Amino acid sequence: MPRLAPASRVADLVLPTLAGDGPAYARLAEALRRGIVDGRLSEGVRLPSERDLTGPVGLSRTTVTRAYAELRAQGYLATRRGSGSVVQVPRVPGGRVDHLLTPAGLGEGALDLTVTAAAAPPGIADAYARAHEDLGAYLTGTGYYPSGLPVLRERIADRFTARGLVTTPDQILVAPGALAAVAISLRALIRRRDQVLVETPTYPNAIATLQGAGARVVPHPIDHVDHDWEVEALERAVQQSGLRAAYLIPDFHNPTGALMSSAQRERVGRLLRRHGVVPVVDESQAELALEGQSVPEPLAAHVPTAVTAGSASKSFWGGLRVGWLRVPRARMEAVAASRLQLDLGVPVLEQLVLGHLLDRADEILPEQRARLRERRDTLLRALRERLPDWQVRVPTGGMSLWCRLPEGSSTALAAAARRYDVALAAGPNFAAAGGLDGWMRLPFVLPPEQLEQVVPRLALAWEDVLAGRSGSGAREGAPQVDRQPCIIA
Repeated sequence: MPRLAPASRVADLVLPTLAGDGPAYARLAEALRRGIVDGRLSEGVRLPSERDLTGPVGLSRTTVTRAYAELRAQGYLATRRGSGSVVQVPRVPGGRVDHLLTPAGLGEGALDLTVTAAAAPPGIADAYARAHEDLGAYLTGTGYYPSGLPVLRERIADRFTARGLVTTPDQILVAPGALAAVAISLRALIRRRDQVLVETPTYPNAIATLQGAGARVVPHPIDHVDHDWEVEALERAVQQSGLRAAYLIPDFHNPTGALMSSAQRERVGRLLRRHGVVPVVDESQAELALEGQSVPEPLAAHVPTAVTAGSASKSFWGGLRVGWLRVPRARMEAVAASRLQLDLGVPVLEQLVLGHLLDRADEILPEQRARLRERRDTLLRALRERLPDWQVRVPTGGMSLWCRLPEGSSTALAAAARRYDVALAAGPNFAAAGGLDGWMRLPFVLPPEQLEQVVPRLALAWEDVLAGRSGSGAREGAPQVDRQPCIIA
């Protein structure tokens, strides 16, 4: 029996938005639909009966019945014998996930752990509605804003300044996501065959982006257990290689969750300045501090030449493809020219949406962090119970666990897990120069009811690996694992 959403809770959710014009049933249906889209009424929840909801919302049973019928017609409710009206999300062609790691797609009930991105938090739908209201003012123009809407650039600049890095709107350039922002900056900073320092492990698509820009990757291992950037080793790498640039993730590093301390930032900044190395700093997860702690100042506060990339994909929603660059004024002309070689700007509507989300960030982000913290702890508890030999340091932020296997191969585990409908990204995908097959990234972004299935299935796959069954005996019809280093997030 699906869990029931109490009538009082549903009423608290819909009453603030019931006022307005139009039939009462349509207003109620829209309020309920908003609750579903925002995630406040999650898929699989049973709504109260029409009769039970009438009193709390102050509407007739006929009105509530018509509202439920409208939601069924739109695909947001399903009536099940003995279960009543159960929330569902309308199916879309091709499913809700499209990424390169599993081009054949995943079956019903499969668990996708190749993507580190969460569902949209409450507030997204409202931001889109407000953005639609604002859009009319822009329709008389061309719609081209290669650097980004001035109102959005101002909001992004203000957030940098509030974090300790004084920034003005003319230093901000809006891009279609953080990865595009990184690619734009690299095209402006390096020439083909230049050497670029990269942490290892690191974000796989960043490795591909560097290679696509013609860079020669110089790996710098970071400590997987103690979250230490080992500044002395970093200095040796810089001295020995003649680097021009570096790609660094100091804020809840992907995939380890490491957070560079303020003292380390000062030392790293001093080192990079001394050797003339320009860092491209990826701050995609900087807003995801899960323990309520203050995040240190941006690394660019210690390296005036740094170019900083950020994105709305992690902190708000992956479907909102808006990122940005914070660029030193001396480099803005070159970076802007690089940006124009790609396209003429991010869609106006999405920029307006992000502007409204940033206005409500102090309300939305704490809820997003609380959801991630709860899911992190759920996954950690299950690992301790079912796979206690796996070594995992508890990350204080970010969206994933970086797990050290006691033996065996993460590549073999990824192959074995597909037999249990789990898609994994093995450790070598995150290696800038090979290795890391003893490590596995486990995102904690899935809904709780799916996340609870992850470790039981992994435990079965791990038994297969230890028994030597990881490379054969796949279930009939099971998709083959794709071992190419193509990770969306």
